[in-house]
Formats: sequence, C-alpha cells, structure tokens
Amino acid sequence: MTPEDQEETQPLLRPLSGSVPRGRRVFLAAFAAALGPLSFGFALGYSSPAIPSLRRAAPPAPRLDDAAASWFGAIVTLGAAAGGVLGGWLVDRAGRKLSLLFCTVPFVTGFAVITASQDVWMLLGGRLLTGLACGIASLVAPVYISEIAYPEVRGLLGSCVQLMVVIGILLAYLAGWVLEWRWLAVLGCVPPSFMLLLMCCVPETPRFLLTQHKRQEALAAMQFLWGPEQGWEEPPVGAEHQGFQLAQLRRPGIYKPFAIGISLMVFQQLSGINAVMFYAETIFEEAKFKASLWAGGPSPGSSCLRSSLWTSRAWLPASVSSPTGSWPFW
Repeated sequence: MTPEDQEETQPLLRPLSGSVPRGRRVFLAAFAAALGPLSFGFALGYSSPAIPSLRRAAPPAPRLDDAAASWFGAIVTLGAAAGGVLGGWLVDRAGRKLSLLFCTVPFVTGFAVITASQDVWMLLGGRLLTGLACGIASLVAPVYISEIAYPEVRGLLGSCVQLMVVIGILLAYLAGWVLEWRWLAVLGCVPPSFMLLLMCCVPETPRFLLTQHKRQEALAAMQFLWGPEQGWEEPPVGAEHQGFQLAQLRRPGIYKPFAIGISLMVFQQLSGINAVMFYAETIFEEAKFKASLWAGGPSPGSSCLRSSLWTSRAWLPASVSSPTGSWPFW
C-alpha cells in the first residue's frame, strides 16, 4: 500500500493507539438501522405467501389472475431501482439517519395501502412503494452501520445487514402459514414503525457530521456511540474532505475488488433468485410439491426456510473473515 493509499484509508475518527472503545450503544444504533434490511427482506418475501392467498380471495376483496400475480411479485423491483437512485441522492444531502427515517414512510404507507386495497391497482401501488423503500434501505443501512461501528466490531455489525434481510424473508414465509394477505401486510408495518422510533433515539454518523463541518455534534455522536470522548484522537486537518475520484479506479487496490463485487452482483441477479423468492409458494404448488420427508415439514415453506438458513450460514463466515475485517463481499 502506498503512502497515498494509507492517507486515504485513514479513518476520520479513531481511538488512541492501544485503546478499544467500550460503548455499547453502537449495537442499539446498528440494530435500529438493521430493521431497514429486515423490512426489505419482509417486502421481498411478502408476495410468495400473499399471491396464493389473493388468488383464493372472495369478493369484494381484490383477486389476482396470472398476469396480475406476475406484476404483483415483480413490480417491487421497479420501485427498488428508483429507490436506489433516490437513496444515493439522499444519503449525501439529507444524511444517513434522516434517509433511514425517510425510508420508513414508503414502507409503512405501502403496506397500509395493500391492507386497504379494494382493487388490483392499489395492490400494485402498495408494492411499488415498498419497493421504493427497499431501494433506499438497502443502500443507506450498510453506510450508516459501517460509519458508526468501530473497527473491532465493524465486520460483525456489517454482517447483520444481509442476515436481517434473510430473517425478513423467513418472517414473511413463516407468517404466511397462519396469516392471510391483509394481516400479513399489517405485520409488515411493524418493523419499519419500530425502526422509526429507535432511529429517533440514535445520532447521525460522526463521519457525515464532520463532512458538514459539525465537529461538536460529531464528537457528541462519537461519545454516545463509542464511550467517553476523552482519549480519542482528533482527525487530521482536511480529512473530512476525503472523496472518491474516477482516477482512483486505475489503482489495483481499487478496481480489482470493485470489479469482483460488481461481477458477483451481476451473477447473483442473473441466477434468477429474485423470481424464486417472489413466487416460491406458487412454484412449489404448481410443481405439485406439497410434502417431503427431507423438507423438514409439511409445507413448501419448509424448503424455503431451510434454503434461507443455509444462505445465512454460508454468508456469515465470509463476511466476518473478509480480509479487511470490515466489509463483506456482497
């Protein structure tokens, strides 16, 4: 690593040499932010049990035909695409905390619209809103958690993002066994509402506050998250102005992990896993798969449960043992 690379990777806030932060409120803040990915996972998994329920619905409730069911599952991705763009704009202008607070609005509103739906268009509109919130949460939550975590726990807390997405999908599948689509949507309002309450009790990230030249607020946030502020080194002058430039992509230490990360995401999306998550129960029903001795239960949801648990087990070790100790390979 060149001296320039070392300067650029120097953290804005860090403990004195040899000292370890003792604050525990960072875990509360990380949990509050991780409720965004939990809501994200629930929104992804919601359509799987909801579509069969909506196909069985009797008037005056809306009923889905094949075309409407296809749109009901897939339209969330259109909202997520828009949410990703909006989240990228919000995170640098409104801040990490305010962006997470903002994403709770389309989450709750979307599920509320689904709950009150009288026709297919309301169902699709609600799914679109939840997709918008998914796009914002999936971008902002990892940024918030990485910036509030001190190095000793950054890998652990960073792993919670994907783990909470998986838990959210599991929650939707499990709740779908006993709840119809309306009550399932009501349940979907709970995590973002809880997130809204908790995020009001935690601070903005110290790094973002420094970029806004709010040094006292940054030190107060650091004291809240990591412990007493005495014993912490002041950031070097001008460190808050560190930024990314396209010229940095010429460096192997930048473009290699960047290319690997992009490739992994492309291959993951081309695998068709989203379609399986959106229509898992329908796929199993149409395959006449109702029970299996190895599935661990009498329902297609058991297979979804098992495969999702495998995903979380396989993902966590790679996250915690990543070379940097901070960020997983997505």
